[in-house]
Amino acid sequence: MITDDTLVMIMAGGEGKRLYPLTKDRAKPAVPFGGRYRIIDFVMNNFINSGFYKIKVLTQFKSDSLNKHISRTWPATPIYGQFIDLVPAQMRTGGEWYQGTADAIYQNLNIIYDIEPKYVCIFGGDHIYKMDVRHMQKYHRKKNADLTISAIPVPVEMASEFGVMVIDEDWKLIGFQEKPKENPATIPGRPDMVLASMGNYIFNTDTLLKELEINAQRPDSRHDFGYDIIKNMYSRANVYVYDFSRNHIKGMTETEKGYWKDVGSIDAYWQANMDLLEALPEFDLYNQDWPLRTENHNLPPAKFIWKESERVGMATNSLVSEGCVISGGQINRCVLSFSVRVNSFAHVEESILMENVNIGRYAKISRSIIDKGVFIPPYYQIGYNKEEDIARGFEVTESGITVVPKGAIL
Repeated sequence: MITDDTLVMIMAGGEGKRLYPLTKDRAKPAVPFGGRYRIIDFVMNNFINSGFYKIKVLTQFKSDSLNKHISRTWPATPIYGQFIDLVPAQMRTGGEWYQGTADAIYQNLNIIYDIEPKYVCIFGGDHIYKMDVRHMQKYHRKKNADLTISAIPVPVEMASEFGVMVIDEDWKLIGFQEKPKENPATIPGRPDMVLASMGNYIFNTDTLLKELEINAQRPDSRHDFGYDIIKNMYSRANVYVYDFSRNHIKGMTETEKGYWKDVGSIDAYWQANMDLLEALPEFDLYNQDWPLRTENHNLPPAKFIWKESERVGMATNSLVSEGCVISGGQINRCVLSFSVRVNSFAHVEESILMENVNIGRYAKISRSIIDKGVFIPPYYQIGYNKEEDIARGFEVTESGITVVPKGAIL
């Protein structure tokens, strides 16, 4: 079913400071994930698979690679009223970059006026999850809501990490707590859980326009949906919360229900990639009823060569993308992007290797992220000595994940 009365606006301008150096040359939504994908592909697939074909992607920071990916991967058919358009920051309301999420939409009100949709979906472009958005929109209509916010139940111990929704028995929003450290509001009937905002919204268009105009006139505002718009409107409008954990798509396993990851830090990003390698992963890339599309690279199949004594080209518990050659080296629990080469006697474990990485003979890599285009010299070791890795100029997280930046010369 195609949803013609709805405009989708995806917020893809995130700077992603906590993902540095992966965001040194790219916006957070453009960071590769799972070997073949970019982070933004998951929200794009959610809308396309749900039948939404009027999509604007709002970009801002270091958007070149994101622009290329969207234009190459996500074509639409204008003859049927479909579009997937990139919208760079245009500074229509002044000389400022976007001052917050609400300001990003306010600076692009001309788009809403031109299209005249009945509903506007405003979703982030930097999370990993699957969602049939039609279920949320059906809920929005059923509740006769002015605004519906998607939220996910999380343990009460994690409340301080999220914006927490305060609801009544009917799931109507009656309050909002920003990362509460004490006495967080729990879900009615579930004292061990709170509702964490996912930052995904469905607005009635007239409500959105009115609230943005009000907010724009407030000089003390952060011009943010969470901090300002929601806090100021729930007492005078019908604002409801949608339980994402109940969202279901065809072919989904029970373990996948409610899966949502903010890969906003290096440790979270690495762990989410490693989670894909489980025999029964929480997030399944292989559900043919919910295809995960991305750019189609015209590359040959992955190749594994050599089997003589200790010289064995082998990958275990790993994701290996097109164009890779495992030439007498061994990888275990790794995620490989396109055209990676692992040479003889090299050993790589629990690592993410991005496009065109070349691992030299006898090199050893552990618990590391190697960004695009890096050649690891023969006998080189990464991830075994934290002090040595830091001295080389690599980022090393508290949990011991080493990041080699894009194009590094070793």
